Formats: sequence, C-alpha cells, structure tokens
Amino acid sequence: MMNRLQDQTFAWPKTESNTGLCTSGKFRAPEGESSHAQFAPLHYEQNYGYPLLVWLHGGGDSEKQLRRIMPHVSMRNYVAVAPRGTLEVPHRAGIGRGFQWPQTPQHVSLAEEGIRAAIAGARRQFHIRPDRIFLAGYESGGTMAFRLAAEHPEQYAGVLSLCGPFPTQGAPLAKLNTVRQLPLFVTACRNGSYYPTTQVCDDLRLFHVAGMSITLREYPGEDGLSAQMLADVDRWIMEQVVGPTAMADVVPPRQSEVN
Repeated sequence: MMNRLQDQTFAWPKTESNTGLCTSGKFRAPEGESSHAQFAPLHYEQNYGYPLLVWLHGGGDSEKQLRRIMPHVSMRNYVAVAPRGTLEVPHRAGIGRGFQWPQTPQHVSLAEEGIRAAIAGARRQFHIRPDRIFLAGYESGGTMAFRLAAEHPEQYAGVLSLCGPFPTQGAPLAKLNTVRQLPLFVTACRNGSYYPTTQVCDDLRLFHVAGMSITLREYPGEDGLSAQMLADVDRWIMEQVVGPTAMADVVPPRQSEVN
C-alpha cells in the first residue's frame, strides 16, 4: 500500500521567528491579509537561479498543504509558493478553513491574480529563473493549473496535474499552437474516483489529437497523493530543467511513461 498524505502533517522547522521566511528549508504560512505560503530550499544560494514551483492545493484544503508535500518533492531543488483557493468550503479534514478552485470565469480570474501575486512575491525575495516556473496542482488545483497554463503557456516551463482532469468548460485550448510546446505531467490513481480511468482515457485522446506532449503516470490504490507520486514530480521537473540524459546519470527511471 502506498503512503497517502492527505492527513499527514509535518513539524514546522524551528526558527528564531515563524513570522519570517529566513534562511533555508523554511516555510511561511500566510498572516493577516496574505493568502499564500512560501518555501525556501535548504542551503539556499543567492547566486543560483532556482526553479519556482507554484502549488495549487486540492479542494477543501489550503495553501498550508505546501508544507506537507515539499518534504516529499524536494527540500533542496526549488523555491515554492502556494496560493489559496478562491472559494472557502468546509475543510476536508473537518478542522480549519478549506478552499476550492471553481471553474467559473470570476474564480479563474481570481486564481490568476493570486498566482501572479505569489510569483511576484517569490521573485522579490529569491533568485528565480523566469524560464523555470512550473505550475502544479492536486485534484481541482490540477484542473486550475491546466486551465491557467493553457491560457498563458508562455509564462510556464511546464504544468503538472496530479489526479486533476483537464477542464471542459470554456475554450482551454484556444492557444493550441503555443500549448503544444508546453510539457505536461499528469498522474492518476488506478482506483480513483475523482479522476477515473474513463476520464483519463478521454483526456489522453484529446491530448493526442491536439498534438500535445504529455507524460502520464498511474499509481495503484484510490485517490490521494503519495510519496512516490511527489518524488516523481521532482524527477520530471528536473528532467525539464537539466534534460533527461543528465537525469539518467543521477536517478534511475521508476516507471514507464506515455508520451
């Protein structure tokens, strides 16, 4: 059985103050009117242009999901930010505040504004390579990541949707010629109900007809993030950054891919 992460929490790193994102390997939760969380990698190097991972949490969760996933993605390779969903809903764990990413024009616009603000905040504080910004999300966050990356493909080095179906409303492929150049990473759970196999197959047919480049990975079990899935996120992003040939010398391949 794979290690599912929805209810898993991690201790916050000990710092002199939890109100700032100080040295490295640190998270900062939003305070006051702020609506996004940030992560700085271990041993942050000012002279190195880091990839930026923009994480859109799953429905009923919040931007604080970032601190649960980064130990499984990488504590060293990225600066990361996580905007908050645009609509408050009951938290999936039954405590705290939860948020969702509705696919209405108003909420898509709000999500775009939140992502833009989160990226701008990260670029003010860290050395970010503007050509290495990756947009990723889980479930409804993955669907929103799909939509916004398709609307603005020139802004992202790749898009990752973990168990989130491709959006069906509106015209998500209006910029198809540019979207074809955007690398896609998609995951699904074999027995999942949120993104069932039938819908995965429908999306694959759409991507094939559209001529889009996609890496699809399927994991055993029901809905949920797993440590393996998040480790594969790290591997795929680093392949986009340094190239698959260089990665082959570092990490052996885990699973077959559908391209």
